[in-house]
Amino acid sequence: MEHIELLYISFSGLFAGVLAGFLGIGGGVVMIPVLVTLGYQPVQAVGTTTLSILITAISGSIQNLQMGNLTISRVIAIGFPALITAQLGVYLENQFSSRWLLFAFGLFLILNIYLVEFRKQVTKRKKEQEELEQNLREDVLVKLENRNNQDFAEEFALPITDESLLLIEPIIKKINSQIPEKYMKPIARITTGSLAGLLAGLFGLGGGVILVPLQILLLGEKIKVAIPTSLGVIVITAFSACIGHAVRGNVLWETGLLLGFSGLLGVQFSTRSMKKLPDEVISFAFRALLAIISIYIFWEGVNIG
Repeated sequence: MEHIELLYISFSGLFAGVLAGFLGIGGGVVMIPVLVTLGYQPVQAVGTTTLSILITAISGSIQNLQMGNLTISRVIAIGFPALITAQLGVYLENQFSSRWLLFAFGLFLILNIYLVEFRKQVTKRKKEQEELEQNLREDVLVKLENRNNQDFAEEFALPITDESLLLIEPIIKKINSQIPEKYMKPIARITTGSLAGLLAGLFGLGGGVILVPLQILLLGEKIKVAIPTSLGVIVITAFSACIGHAVRGNVLWETGLLLGFSGLLGVQFSTRSMKKLPDEVISFAFRALLAIISIYIFWEGVNIG
C-alpha cells in the first residue's frame, strides 16, 4: 500500500467516524466511494467496508452495554432476520456487474438524502411526544396525589374513589404506551431487521439510517432505546455481511482494519471536540456531500470499463 493511498484511507476512515459520531451512521457512504476512487473494485469496496463498520459498531455497543443502554434481547429479535438477509444481499451484490452496482449505490445515496432528513424529523417528533407525555403524566400524578382537593374532583366531574382511579389508570397507560399490538411486533421486527441486513450485504452499509426510524415508527421504541439497539443490530448485520464477503474473497483485511480503527478516532473527535456545531449545519453539509458523491458514483459507473 503506497503512502498516498494510506493517507486517503486513513482520512476517509476518520471522516466516516466523524459522521458516525454526529449522525449515528456507519460511514459506508463515504468509505465506499473513496475505495472506488483508489481503484478498488466495487465489490471489494463493499466487502472491505463491512469490516470497518463491524469494528466501530462493536466498540460503540460495548460502551452502550457497559452503560446499561443496550438490551441484548431487543438486538437479537431484530438482528436474527438480518443474518439471513445480509447473506441474500451478498449474493445479489455478486450477481451485478460493477457498472450496475455503482448505479444502484448512487441511487441509494440519493435516497439517503431524504432518509437522513426523515430520520431527523421522526426523531424530533418522537422526542417532542415523549416530553409531552411526561409532562401530562406528571400533571395527572400531581392531581392524583391531591385527589382530596375539591377543585380536582370538580375538574374530573366525578368523586375521587378507588373506582374512579381505576377509570383514570387506563388513560395513563395509553399515554405511556405507543407500542403496536403484540401480534404486529414480530412482523415489525422481521421487517426492520431484514431491510438492515439486505443493505449491509448489498451496499456494505450498517443500516442505521433505516433502523432508527423503523424502530420508532413500527415498534414504538423510545429514541434512547432505538439508537443503541440500532448499533447493536449493526454488529450482527456487519458481521454476517463481512463473513459472506470474506468467503468470496471480497474483504481486504489490511484496508478494512485501517478504516475501522481510523473511524474509532473519528468518533472520539466528533463527540468530544465538535459538539457545538448546530445540527442544521451538520445535516445540510452531509446532504450536500451525499449529492456530490452520488454524482461522482454515477460518473464512475458510466465510465467504468
